[in-house]
Amino acid sequence: MSPNQHPIRRALISVSDKSGIIEFAKSLSEMGVELISTGGTHNVLTGAGLNVKNVSDVTGFPEIMNGRVKTLHPAIHTGLLADLGNDSHVEQMKGHRYSSIDMLVVNLYPFEQTLKQNAEHSVLIENIDIGGPAMLRAAAKNYRWTVVVSSPEKYAEIISQMKENNNCIPLDYRKNLARETFSLTSFYDSMIANYFNSELNIDYPEKLNLGFSKASELRYGENPSQSASLYGDFFEIYEKLHGKELSYNNIVDIDAACKLVIEFEESPACAIIKHTNPSGVGLGDTLSAAYHKAFASDNVSAFGGIFAFNRKLDLKTATVIHKIFSELIIAPDYDDDALELLKHKRDRRLMRMDITKLQNAMKIDYKSISGGMLAQDHDKELLDKDKMRVATDLQPSDQQWKALMFAWRVAKHVKSNAIIYTSSDRTLGIGAGQMSRIDSARIAASKAKEMGLDLKDCAVASDAFFPFADGLLQCVEAGASCLIQPGGSVRDEEVIRAADENNIAMVFTGMRHFKH
Repeated sequence: MSPNQHPIRRALISVSDKSGIIEFAKSLSEMGVELISTGGTHNVLTGAGLNVKNVSDVTGFPEIMNGRVKTLHPAIHTGLLADLGNDSHVEQMKGHRYSSIDMLVVNLYPFEQTLKQNAEHSVLIENIDIGGPAMLRAAAKNYRWTVVVSSPEKYAEIISQMKENNNCIPLDYRKNLARETFSLTSFYDSMIANYFNSELNIDYPEKLNLGFSKASELRYGENPSQSASLYGDFFEIYEKLHGKELSYNNIVDIDAACKLVIEFEESPACAIIKHTNPSGVGLGDTLSAAYHKAFASDNVSAFGGIFAFNRKLDLKTATVIHKIFSELIIAPDYDDDALELLKHKRDRRLMRMDITKLQNAMKIDYKSISGGMLAQDHDKELLDKDKMRVATDLQPSDQQWKALMFAWRVAKHVKSNAIIYTSSDRTLGIGAGQMSRIDSARIAASKAKEMGLDLKDCAVASDAFFPFADGLLQCVEAGASCLIQPGGSVRDEEVIRAADENNIAMVFTGMRHFKH
């Protein structure tokens, strides 16, 4: 007999998630399947009037240790693992008076949900399932003879398959159920491993367990020729309120925009993002004022951009940005009338971010490469000015310090090589992602000129050191009066001398902010 012709006669059911289980078990029973169950599941099924054998009657051994040991028994695992195409297996099973288990229905203790509830360690330990994964792995290994069902979402399909195939399940379908099961147990173990890593402050374990569930399939990736999916807890941080489905590029830009705008806790802020780089960043007494400053930095590139805010979006600001074509707007919340107005554009995506969850998620950055994965801690640190060194004879004024610190925060979020011209509350010119730092300086100055913005006495931030004085001189020519950079070049003295000769204050941070 082949697996395709092997009918389901006996099923073991042990589930933490009881949704749909009574209906599923009734359908199995009506099809002549003998039911075995454990503890709470047994009580639920017998309470619904079903004839169900307790697993203790099969093993001849009671559940002990508060249920920690109940299915870890040869009577169970022999039934799950017996290769019915192997005469020796069948003879050994019969010799011990055991019977095959043709279907296993198991879902696991809710470790993930318990973890998200910030439960105590002792509670989490008791929500680590042992018997469940052991049975699932056994049944999945023996998928040719044991149908493994690890999700309530499969119940209707299973019954349909059995009705169409005389109580049998086709081999290809069995194999897919096994695949899903091994994915589940792997994910489950990864959550537990990552929890212990977190408890022990281990950021870079010997074995990397990402443990992400698929959140959404995407229409395509960066380009229509690329397929893509989203994994993880993105939608627990960012909630979609309106508009078209999110694209791959939208998701990347959302994350970049929000990580930038939440840098400015002290005042209302707006950041406008295009292709992960800011086209403008502004601060103000109100969100509307912040928006106007960000938009004025580059009112051409802002077209079709991602507009991010760090305060609840009010009607006044919404009325202004409603006139502009924006791909997506994101804020911690919206006034009701502001949200209603912005929804008038059907395709515009409106998102709400949870700043606390975002900050908590900013731990380790991962980047895939051919043949592996890179991991690094998130670039969160920004030094206070008292930990920086003024390298020039000229000291920055209080206003210049304010502008330099604003520029430095923005520089951290601009692709290298990055040069940013700013005042104390707005970007004036942004040069991003150039192969030469002097080219970034020229582009940023050119963009400011194009927008009619005056760079006289502005501040400049460079995400890494100037290898030669020419980059600094380009900033001086544009109108800069103060500059902030990490320092550390073998030609630092040459750059400092050029700054002193041009009466410009320059600060060394000692910390680089490359963004590749």
